[in-house]
Amino acid sequence: MRMRPTLSWTPTEDLPPGTTDPEPVADALSTGRVLVLSGAGISTESGIPDYRGEGGSLSRHTPMTYQDFTASAQARRRYWARSHLGWRTFGRARPNAGHRAVAAFGRHGLLSGVITQNVDGLHQAAGSEDVVELHGSLARVVCLACGAFSPRRELAERLEEANPGFAPVAAGINPDGDADLTDAQVADFRVVPCASCGGILKPDVVFFGENVPPRRVEHCRELVRESASLLVLGSSLTVMSGLRFVRQAAQDGKPVLIVNREPTRGDRHAFTRVSLPLGAALTTVAKRLGITVGSQAAVRR
Repeated sequence: MRMRPTLSWTPTEDLPPGTTDPEPVADALSTGRVLVLSGAGISTESGIPDYRGEGGSLSRHTPMTYQDFTASAQARRRYWARSHLGWRTFGRARPNAGHRAVAAFGRHGLLSGVITQNVDGLHQAAGSEDVVELHGSLARVVCLACGAFSPRRELAERLEEANPGFAPVAAGINPDGDADLTDAQVADFRVVPCASCGGILKPDVVFFGENVPPRRVEHCRELVRESASLLVLGSSLTVMSGLRFVRQAAQDGKPVLIVNREPTRGDRHAFTRVSLPLGAALTTVAKRLGITVGSQAAVRR
């Protein structure tokens, strides 16, 4: 039986209530050298659901684990069928006001960097530069045998050729780009191997049960050390991959500010948590700083 990863978090202590005043975020940004750490919540306004919020995908969907993917050809067929269909929708997502605000803060020299736990590429599509993709990117594919990287669009074309007419109706799309399909809908799907060596292809993302590469973690830790404050956007901080940077910033005496509608695992380390929708909160902050956030029409992926 496929086990559900341990991804939930329940508060075991009384946490400070959230505020609806984004002024502390504006104050932090006005001093500069703010490091952004973003999670799935920043992309919900682009039509990509999060894992744990209201209606989050974990209520109906168990993400693929590294152990399942590498051990089972059936699991890989299920993953690539679902991901191939999901990619068609996922790839059409566009940056929202939250992504555009982060990009605008960067253009005005207020940020020391951006770390994202997301694999959707929307920060870069909005214009943010030098984004650290903590969990990788769905836009790349890696061969587990020879280590060769290739663009996802090339794999999508090969999968289209191998599976003509594959167009099942999905129940939903998840934050990892995985479409909700039944086993019957994916039973005849054909997976293609690495074009270079015939090895197993995997999306260049960190699956649950897989570790973030140590060099990437150390790079993020260095970004925390170089920052004046840490701004968490749309992450519950349930898993350690993001929470460790919040703990590091707090231990270093740097303000941690969180914008998230729901309580997070990092709240006790935070100076404040703003309980507002991200797009509205960051747009308000930008206006207070005299910064114009670009329109949707001006953004191209």
